[in-house]
Amino acid sequence: MHVLQPKHTKLAPKEVEKLLEKFNIASTQLPKISKKDPALPEGCETGDIVKISRADEEYFRVVI
Repeated sequence: MHVLQPKHTKLAPKEVEKLLEKFNIASTQLPKISKKDPALPEGCETGDIVKISRADEEYFRVVI
């Protein structure tokens, strides 16, 4: 991983539940990220939710 690349973390099922409940959304409403994206951590499959941590914010994407 490059030093300027934000950290990508796969969320656990409990974290996914909390996230979706907090924002009152379905996982299909999250922005998408390709399964082939080189920044994804090992073992990510279609339907997983990834947290992208930058210095001041967090973003969430669903793997397609």
